[in-house]
Amino acid sequence: MSQTIELGDVSVTRILEFYGPVGLRPETFFPGIPSTVWEEEETARLRPDFVDGATGVVKAATQTWVVRSEGRTILIDTGAGDHKERPYSPVWGHRNTGYLDRLAAAGVTPQDVDVVVNTHLHVDHVGWNTRLEGRSWVPTFPRAVYLMARDDFDFWNPANERRSVLGRGNQNVFEDSVAPVHEAGQTLLWEGSHRIDGNLRLDLAAGHTPGSSVVTLESGTDRALFVGDLLHSPAQVVRPDCNSCFCEDPAGARASRRRLLGWASDHRALVVPAHFGGHGALEVERTASAFAVKTWAPLSRAMPTGGAGVAR
Repeated sequence: MSQTIELGDVSVTRILEFYGPVGLRPETFFPGIPSTVWEEEETARLRPDFVDGATGVVKAATQTWVVRSEGRTILIDTGAGDHKERPYSPVWGHRNTGYLDRLAAAGVTPQDVDVVVNTHLHVDHVGWNTRLEGRSWVPTFPRAVYLMARDDFDFWNPANERRSVLGRGNQNVFEDSVAPVHEAGQTLLWEGSHRIDGNLRLDLAAGHTPGSSVVTLESGTDRALFVGDLLHSPAQVVRPDCNSCFCEDPAGARASRRRLLGWASDHRALVVPAHFGGHGALEVERTASAFAVKTWAPLSRAMPTGGAGVAR
């Protein structure tokens, strides 16, 4: 197995930035699932890929999906980034991850990237939008168009003074990882839906954040959904009404999750969450009341990278 799969005429490669324990126990990360359920049922099912066997805390990844489609290179999400100042999310601050080296090992330089998709604008999804050059933040991918949902751009813009369940957890993120790209004229702020190319489409799936979005891949007979943070754990496949503690609109997140898991089941689509360790992606099937894991993607298991973080 490898870190690349072929879906129709499209190739998808996984680039890990971080994978390991994220400091929160399952009952804290997913407050809708009682601790007794985790202890009696979910822990055994989710070890070792999604729950750390030694500590019992959640394991998660920050990663980029490199999508090569119609002659272009597209990145879906850019992780937490290096050298960022994160006073209220210190686990993501002042990191040195080797991410660009891993990207280069997959045959991608910053100049090769045509499109960057941010599924939403949380701290651990936009960090490599920019890199530090001297004392300034500049776009990491100088030729790329950065696709951001306008709803998220407006929500996280400090000038709009919106309240978030994160409190100050996303502080500095807009200023160092979003605004420099926008000021460089490289953003496309889309609304509703956006066609990337003949194989790929962006659609809003609000709930986790106001502008949370999903990339739908359709090529030949193959289908995939890059669902961002609609799923943080396979436990949410079995219990799709369970949100993470980071969802801005709990009801909206539940509705988006059920809708997209239903579509994936009906169309035999690969579901590709932002933070899954293990094999990274999965197919789902319907059950009497919800969904179940049908099979895992033919990707190599993620190996721990060290460090710690909290996947938002």
